[in-house]
Amino acid sequence: MTLLRHRALRRVAALVVLLAFAVSARAQNASPYAIDIPSWFTETFLDFRDDVADAAKDGRRVMIYFGQDGCPYCRQLMVTNFSQRAIVDKTRRHFVAIALNIWGDRETTWIDGRTMSEKALAVALGVQFTPTLLFLDEKGAVAARLNGYWPPHRFEAVLDYVSGHREKQETLAAYLARKTPQPGSATLANEPWFVPPPFDLVRGPGRKPLAVLFETTDCGACDELHRDLLRRPDVLAQVARFDVARFALGAPTELTGPRGGRLRADAWARELGVDYTPTFVFFDADGREVFRIDAYMRGFHLASALEYVASGAYRSEPSFQRYVQARADRLRAGGTAVDLWE
Repeated sequence: MTLLRHRALRRVAALVVLLAFAVSARAQNASPYAIDIPSWFTETFLDFRDDVADAAKDGRRVMIYFGQDGCPYCRQLMVTNFSQRAIVDKTRRHFVAIALNIWGDRETTWIDGRTMSEKALAVALGVQFTPTLLFLDEKGAVAARLNGYWPPHRFEAVLDYVSGHREKQETLAAYLARKTPQPGSATLANEPWFVPPPFDLVRGPGRKPLAVLFETTDCGACDELHRDLLRRPDVLAQVARFDVARFALGAPTELTGPRGGRLRADAWARELGVDYTPTFVFFDADGREVFRIDAYMRGFHLASALEYVASGAYRSEPSFQRYVQARADRLRAGGTAVDLWE
């Protein structure tokens, strides 16, 4: 059997499977995706070993999108980013785009040969935010990862970074700092509840959980965080449950880390893999990272994420998305209006 015929048969079979899945999904009155996926996304057997190899033969890389029903950030990605001609053309030219549902049951085969459902793969890859996008290189390694929604100008810069194989030369954070300077304040905003220097972040008996905030100057999203989100009573009520230490992303600020030992803030950020500002990283009493917020969030999701950590819910509910849904249902049952994009 020729390679072309083999590929054609695979695609036909994949289409039959997906049509059957779609019929089943309609019978259950549930969409397999968060919202309508653009027609130019690729339908495959979801064997990512083959997908990566086929993309590489065409000089492209694989982009995996994880979404879910009722996700306003997924909708923003689709109707805002993927409605812009330059972004669509660039994505189609350089990537094979594949959509997965974080609650889906379709069978996937990951790069290492493990076979599992979509939802099990999302867990295995630590997907906590939707949308999450993984960009795979020619060997199936993750060249870049976007947790949550990124606005068009920064998203397009990530497409350039990955398609240009820039991960071999510099970090995504460094590239974005050069290519997408954000309009914003030339100074960092301060909050009265930030941990003051000297920065000793070791936890001890009776101490609050630790949240570390990384920001930069000229960061519009950082300004929005202070101007809007950190003025909301529901967010501030959750912030009060933490000790919050804030560091500039590239600053040589000296500190004692959560597990002891002297560090510099810039080196620590690189060690943690902080690529986006603002980013919150949360640590338990033993100084281990337990969660982070490095996605664009509106108020309800930010308050939910803070509560998720402060309450210790992450220990019993590993899925932040399930926690958000349960919290929204609980508030609505109590008569509180919930707007997920608020």
